[in-house]
Amino acid sequence: MASKLLRSVLAVTTAVVGGVALLAGPAAATVGTGAITLPGATGTEGVAAAGGTGFYAGDLLTGDVYLGDIRTGTAAKVVHAPAGRWAVGMKADLADHLLFVAGGPTGDGYVYDTRSGSPVAAYHFASAPTFVNDVALVPGGAWFTDSSRATLYFVPVIDGVPGALSTLALSGPAADTSGAFNNNGIQATADGRWLLVAHTGQGAVNVVDPTTGTSRALPGVSVPNVDGILLSGRTLWAVRNFDNEVVQFQLAGDLSGGTQTAVLTSPLFEVPTTVARLGDRLVVANAKFDTGLPPTAPSYEAVVIRR
Repeated sequence: MASKLLRSVLAVTTAVVGGVALLAGPAAATVGTGAITLPGATGTEGVAAAGGTGFYAGDLLTGDVYLGDIRTGTAAKVVHAPAGRWAVGMKADLADHLLFVAGGPTGDGYVYDTRSGSPVAAYHFASAPTFVNDVALVPGGAWFTDSSRATLYFVPVIDGVPGALSTLALSGPAADTSGAFNNNGIQATADGRWLLVAHTGQGAVNVVDPTTGTSRALPGVSVPNVDGILLSGRTLWAVRNFDNEVVQFQLAGDLSGGTQTAVLTSPLFEVPTTVARLGDRLVVANAKFDTGLPPTAPSYEAVVIRR
């Protein structure tokens, strides 16, 4: 979620000051792209892989969710969310047929059935000031970030059923809430032993121990205006929203640091926020927060680029 968006959204919670910085490293490479329109969407922010050539993308201000296909280049609404919900970051647990969605300033998290689009569970994590921003899957459940609090929220999944939530207090750099907008995108290593949490205020990614909440900075990964992140093996992609870039890093096996290896951009980017991987493609939510909030763009889409 972009910091400039939060400035408008959270008049009821907190104001945000967004920063812009230059990216050091390889020059940005413009890559082959295409856009898949989300018909009727009033905004978008979150995107998640749905298996095969499919992806999910949320309608930010309504909480509805679309299922798109990069093969056909089409998308259709599959979740008609109850009134009052938001759809920020999201992840799909394909084995259990569950879609986890962060609820932004509502302080909530939602779970939907991927087969029917029906609500499965809803959680109230926190009251204002709060901004439940993104989701990461681990074996046995899902972690949610809160950009206004030094906490993570965990929803366990037992035999395919979401269980009672728990809260993890953070310490170290991930506990920094001195900025107006803090913990944002989140990913987990395959074994769930470590969480990588993007921190917008710091322009950094921190490594978090999900057992203790302790954290440390990930050296070599500098990402001003960082929003969503994606981890595949030891390759990390980080979206720099108002810079219209997706930055790629190669991480050390022990997560002792990272090296920037590429910068991807597209003429179709207009404040991208989150990213999902489908084979050799990346799907990026095109939020268009530069038009304000509510956004005033005539359409919203997911941009597909080669990685």
